Amino acid sequence: MTGTETRAETDSKTRILVLPGSFRRQSFSGSIARYAASVLPEACEVEFAALDELPLFNQDFDDDGTTPASWKTFRAQVAVSDGLLFVTPEYNRSFPAVLKNAIDIASRPPGESVWAGKPAALISTSPGRIGGALSNQHLRQPLSFLNVRILLQPEMYVSDVAALLNSEGELVDEAAKRRIEGYMSAFVAWVAAH
Repeated sequence: MTGTETRAETDSKTRILVLPGSFRRQSFSGSIARYAASVLPEACEVEFAALDELPLFNQDFDDDGTTPASWKTFRAQVAVSDGLLFVTPEYNRSFPAVLKNAIDIASRPPGESVWAGKPAALISTSPGRIGGALSNQHLRQPLSFLNVRILLQPEMYVSDVAALLNSEGELVDEAAKRRIEGYMSAFVAWVAAH
C-alpha cells in the first residue's frame, strides 16, 4: 500500500498471491511470474509469497504450539487472497518441493485448510520443449484435492523459456508476452467469477 492509498481503497482491490516455484537468483519461473504480475490491472494488489522462508512441514509444530511465524504469515496470505497464481518449473517430471511444502503448510491444521474455494491459475516453465507440462499437471492433483478452483482453459506452458529472456532475466519475446497477457486476462475474469 502506498502512502496515498486509503485502507478502503486497498480493501476494494483484488488480492492476488503469487507462488513462485523457484527462488534461484536467475529463476526462469521467477522471471515469468514477475512479468505475469506486471500485466495485471491496477485493480489488483499483488503479493509474492516468500516460500523460501517456510520451514519444512512437520505437524508437531502445530500440535506443540510452536507454529513458525512464517507459517502463520503464509496461511494468512492465502486466507485473505482473492486469487492465486502458481508459476512452477519442472523438476524431474514434477513440481518442486517448495510448492508441495507450501501446499501442505496451508492445508493444516486438520480442518483449517485455507485453500478451499480459492480461484487459481497455473503457469509452468521449462527450458525444454514441453513447457513443464508434467509439473503443471502434477500440481493440479493436490490443489484439486484441496478444492482450489483451478482455471482449466486456457492452459499456460512456457517452452524454451531461456530463449525468451534477456541477460537481465526480463521477458522480451513478443509472442510469449501476448500469450501471457491473454492468460492473465482469463485469470482475472476467473477470479471475478468466484
